[in-house]
Amino acid sequence: MLQNIMSKLKGDRWIWIIVIILSGWSLLAVYSSVGTLAYKEGKGTEMYLLKHFSIIAIGFVLMYLSHKLDYRYYAGISKILMGITIPLLLFTLAFGSSVNQASRWLTIPGIGMTFQTSDLAKLSLIVFLARMLSRKQEEIKDVKKSFLPIMGSVCGVFVLIAWANMSTAIMLFGVSVLLLLIGRISFKQIAIVSAGVVLLGIIVVSIGPRRATYYSRVKSFFGVEKKDETTPVSFQDDKNYQANNAKIAIATGGLFGKGPGNSVQRNVLPHPYSDFIYAIIIEEYGTVGGVILLFLYLAFMYRCIRIVTMSPKAFGTFLAAGLGFSLTIQALANMAVAVGLGPVTGVPLPLVSMGGTSILFTSVALGIILSVSRNIEELKGKEELDEKPKPKKVVIGSIPA
Repeated sequence: MLQNIMSKLKGDRWIWIIVIILSGWSLLAVYSSVGTLAYKEGKGTEMYLLKHFSIIAIGFVLMYLSHKLDYRYYAGISKILMGITIPLLLFTLAFGSSVNQASRWLTIPGIGMTFQTSDLAKLSLIVFLARMLSRKQEEIKDVKKSFLPIMGSVCGVFVLIAWANMSTAIMLFGVSVLLLLIGRISFKQIAIVSAGVVLLGIIVVSIGPRRATYYSRVKSFFGVEKKDETTPVSFQDDKNYQANNAKIAIATGGLFGKGPGNSVQRNVLPHPYSDFIYAIIIEEYGTVGGVILLFLYLAFMYRCIRIVTMSPKAFGTFLAAGLGFSLTIQALANMAVAVGLGPVTGVPLPLVSMGGTSILFTSVALGIILSVSRNIEELKGKEELDEKPKPKKVVIGSIPA
């Protein structure tokens, strides 16, 4: 049965396997982490498990449909997505649901589900950049025809996201810069604009609604916050509270962990099922489990790089590179926060953290990567078929007597 299912899944088989492993691990980790949330909400943990499983199942359907569509169609779709994304980002800033002084979420009418418009923006911008870079390769060094339109779209999306979600904006800008370098945009031009974006980011942080949160997180990370010596360490402030308890989870996990479902810090960490799920995984599965999870994301990036090198078309190359880097960098950022290598960001772990539309958009991105891989396989199959020697036709009666 499994072999029959895998035969219907085209594209890079290793990416499919990695996605299946991460999704299965996600079910175990989320089910173990939602106990406190279920208690606060007065609901059973099975309800959250069923909801999470349903979202993952829908994500697989979207991934399958996305990978069946020829990736070249996404070039035209990207224009529609960008046309939808910009107004949605503006609408979110003005009328979105505000949490922690940040308007990041929109509520879908009728079903009550919320989603971050930045998730849609990440997908839209990367696909749109891939389209523009592939179509402007012949005039890529032209500032007016190529550089300004491309960087204009990047900077516009950056500003709209950064106002409420600086960490996501910075990561998206970093991925965009990597994509531009691959697309042969001048390094000097990128450096000049990047300096301007850094200055713009500082201004946004200084006057934005979340400036106090940003300053507090950075100060806490570098240890320059004034601490009250009479207060227990883990309760000095919210930011240190999260980071300190994540470190406790990692330290007590040891080499092989406490076992699935035996986490203690899940009861005290504010978001053990999303932002700090990597710390809970290390506590339950140990350092070995944490390294294996890291290896899976690095293996995924390696497979994406193989797709990049094998893709015969520029658009497919940029798609696989941009979406692959985006998901991997997001995963590494989440892990870095959990182990204390970066300030708290609130970025989920792709395919593992509990989420709604974030998992769905991630699934679509994976489906697009697999669509590029599927196209490579089909072209390779045709080439092998053409190279096979064709049997010679023998005409009866053509042999002389």
